[in-house]
Amino acid sequence: MAATSISAANLKGGFGSSFQGSWGSSIMGEDHHALMAKSAVRVKVASKPARCQPVMKNVNEGKGLFAPIVVVTRNLIGKKPFNQLRGKAIALHSQVITEFCKSIGADAKQRQGLIRLAKKNGERLGFLA
Repeated sequence: MAATSISAANLKGGFGSSFQGSWGSSIMGEDHHALMAKSAVRVKVASKPARCQPVMKNVNEGKGLFAPIVVVTRNLIGKKPFNQLRGKAIALHSQVITEFCKSIGADAKQRQGLIRLAKKNGERLGFLA
């Protein structure tokens, strides 16, 4: 077997590349835009269908010890007054947590963690049903 060596001088023409011209003219030149215009598919779009607003539901709805009481109360007094009452109760509870954190010297991050924990516990117990 004979050993063959290939040098860059022997590959003056390259490996048969069909590339001619510079990168700028081949990628971003008029030929590219003409090709894109010819190959573009035009789709006629009808008017957009109406989108429904997402309904936010509690994943624990109907679950928890206090969920039945919460649901009955909401049905008795109405949804809007019930949500106002719930908002006031949540705000009051957050204030109590804030005052507690001030009294023990907890920082804002710990306070926020306690408020999140209170929300999770409220969901589990059914207060947010």
